[in-house]
Amino acid sequence: MALTNNDIFKKIRVALKLRDDDIIAICKLADFQVSKSELGAIFRHEDHPKYMPCGDQFLRNFLNGLIIYKRGPMPPKGTKPPKSDASPRKKQ
Repeated sequence: MALTNNDIFKKIRVALKLRDDDIIAICKLADFQVSKSELGAIFRHEDHPKYMPCGDQFLRNFLNGLIIYKRGPMPPKGTKPPKSDASPRKKQ
C-alpha cells in the first residue's frame, strides 16, 4: 500500500506535534492560504463524506513553508550567509 499525500501530511503533523493554527501559520510563510475547515477535510478518514484529498501543490506549499519555519528565510542572492561559530579556530 502506497502512502498518499494525506498520509504523509498526517505523519508530519504528528511527528512535529503541529496544531491546526501552526499549520496555517506555516502555510502563510509560503504565501499559501488555507482554512481550518480545509485542514479538517484533509485529515479526515478516506471514507468520510467530507474527506478531501491533499494535492501535490498543497503538500509542496506546506513543505516550503515548513522549511522557512525551521531554517528561516533564504538570504537575498548576492549576499554571503553569516559565518557560524562552529568553524575550527586557529591555534595561536
